[in-house]
This record gives sequence, C-alpha cells and structure tokens, in this order.
Amino acid sequence: MKRRTRLAENAGIAVRSIKSNKLRSALTITIIAVGITSLVGVLTAVDSMDASLRDAYSRLGAGSIRIRSMHSFPPDMHRIINQLEISEAQAEMFARNYDIPSTVTIFSLVADNTSIESGSRKTNPVARIVAVDENYLRYNIYDVAYGRNFSKEDIRGGRSVCIMGAEAAGSLFPDGQALGRTIAAEGYECTVTGVADRTGSTADGGMDWSILVPYTHPLARSGSRTADFAIGILPDCGISPDKAADRAEAVFRSARRLSPADKTDFRITRSETALKEMETSIRDLTVTAVVIGLITILGAAVGLMNIMLVSVKERTGEIGLRKAVGATSVAIRNQFLLEAAVIGESGGIIGIAAGITAGNIIAAVMESAFVIPWLWISAAVLLCLIVSILSGYIPARRAAAMDPVTCLHHD
Repeated sequence: MKRRTRLAENAGIAVRSIKSNKLRSALTITIIAVGITSLVGVLTAVDSMDASLRDAYSRLGAGSIRIRSMHSFPPDMHRIINQLEISEAQAEMFARNYDIPSTVTIFSLVADNTSIESGSRKTNPVARIVAVDENYLRYNIYDVAYGRNFSKEDIRGGRSVCIMGAEAAGSLFPDGQALGRTIAAEGYECTVTGVADRTGSTADGGMDWSILVPYTHPLARSGSRTADFAIGILPDCGISPDKAADRAEAVFRSARRLSPADKTDFRITRSETALKEMETSIRDLTVTAVVIGLITILGAAVGLMNIMLVSVKERTGEIGLRKAVGATSVAIRNQFLLEAAVIGESGGIIGIAAGITAGNIIAAVMESAFVIPWLWISAAVLLCLIVSILSGYIPARRAAAMDPVTCLHHD
C-alpha cells in the first residue's frame, strides 16, 4: 500500500515537473513521436501491402505459372536465336500444344497510364489497356459484375468489344450504365460488353483501371513497338506444380524453336517464387524502416537525457529539501526515472496513433487492406520505455547521489 502511494506521489511530481517545463518536454515528446510515427507508419503500410498481396496470391493459387520474355539481354547472346519478345504466334502455339489440364491465357500490355473517353467525358491518364483472350479473367480469378466475358468468337473475329474495370467504368459512366456504350482509347473505338468486379490492389496491379480488348483487335496491334505477350497457366486441381512448370518450359522451348543446346530465352515464374521475392522485398523495406525509426529515436534519447540533466540542475534545491525531510536516494532516483518514462511513453502514444493513421492512409491510396499492427505497437511501447529509462538513468542517478546539505546551500 505504501509503495503504491509513493508511486502515485512520484507520478504526480513527475507530471507537475513536465508541465513546468512545457517547451522542453513538448520538444522531446515531438521528436520521440516523429520517430515512432515513421516507424509504425511505414510498418503499418508494409503490413497492409503484405496482407493484400498474400490474399491476391492465395486467390490466384499456389501453382499458377507465368511465362514472360527476358527484360534484359542474356550474357550469352550468340546462343539466342529469337527476338526477346514473345510473339503472338508463339503464344498461340503454346496454348494449342500445352497438354497439361489447365487454364491457359495469353495477353499483352498495349498501353499504360493512358486516357479513355466516351462522349464528353475523359479519364485521367491512369488507365491501362490489356489485350487478352477469353481465359484471362478466369486465370486471374476476376469476376464480371455485369455483362459478359469474351467469347471465342470475339477473339477469333477480333471484334470491337471491351471489358472495363470498375473504377474506369465508374469514371466514364457515373450513372452505372456502361453496357453497350462506346469508348475510345488510343484512337480506336469499342463497345463495352462487361464490367469487372472491383479488385483493389493485386499482385499484377489489379483490374479496376484496366480495359481489356481481344488480342486480335487492331488496337492490340497498334503502335510502333513490337507486341510482347505473356502466358498464364493455372493447373487444374491435383496437378503437380513442378510437372506443370517443367512441361510448360518444354512446350514453349519448342514454340521458340530452341535446340537442346540453346539456353532458355524466356522466364518462367511460379506464384510461390514471386511470393518469396515479395517477402524478401518487404523484409528489406521493414529493416530500412526500423533503422530510420531507431536513428530518429536515438536523437530523441539524447535530447531527453539533456533535458533531464538540465532538470536535475534546476531542481537542486527541491532535491535537497526532499532529502532533508526524509526522501531516500531510491525515491529521488525513481522520481526522475518515472518522469523520463512519462515523457517517452507520451511521445510513443502520439507516434503510434499518428503512425497507424498515416500507414493506413497510404494503404488506402494503394487500395490495400486496413491493418492494426499489434506486434509493432507492442514493440514501439516497449522501445519507448527502454529508451526513456536508459536516457533518464544517468540524470536520475546523479540526482539520487546529491548531498542534501550541498543542495540546500546551492539553493
């Protein structure tokens, strides 16, 4: 009971001392809060992106496979007999010859960060146009909210039809009546036959601002650059991912007309491999955020120590008076440690609140999930307490060691 009363008295003295030095205390609290905000904010955003991307990969399936062209020149160019791009003919040949039970799609990015228009309305240059076949939505686990998917006849005939992402459709047709309307993109017109469900941020960027057209449509073959196709493979349930990937490589090597001596001039990526690469990137980002936050908090720790040393010097008379009326050295030391802890935890609480808010605002802009990083919150609270105790220890020990007679004489 006495210990609890003594702790309450020390807490009251600590709060009064902080209030009497508002400017210095506020400055230190702000520095600590900034450090914790940067730490918790970035880690909240990272956790949000991690959760969204994991959800996207789990929806896509652990065994999904993607074939892409090389994005840099291989070191042994004399063994390469093809252009680096994957041509439409090669992609079609693969789709015909791949004999593992799977959903196979071929697609190509036509334009990125472009505008689309309908009548007098025009979007900002944030849309992307993707040339696809009838299996693209199924491969990506995207659903059509209303309207229909492409048919084989749409693809064979290169019809002027398109499927819009939810954001793109909402921007051009706020009345929600997109079906049957005509849109223009990159100088070509097409009729909207479907609008996809909202997807948010996914592993491949999401569908919300995408415009899908048949890969046989003239729009897909417009522009001066050579079309570079990609191939997606989603093996049926029960199919070994290793078997599917090995067979995909063999079939596409044949489509590229590579001899056994030729090096593979394309990339095969499995979703679990991409997930591991993503985890590595997120881990690196987490380490960077922790280092930046710790550097900021280290600066705050130095500031807190200086403030406590100044406080000890200014309150020499008070320390002497308390010792003269019976306060022990332990009580004096605990008072100053408690004072440092209150300042540190105040900055920590403000920083945690600001960090969670900032991190989830970033996550909302990126259309990622809302998260509360309980692990990082606990770590931030503990970190603030440790930093506060360490910063306040030297000033507290100095105050506890003062001679009451000398202190009163100084006053």
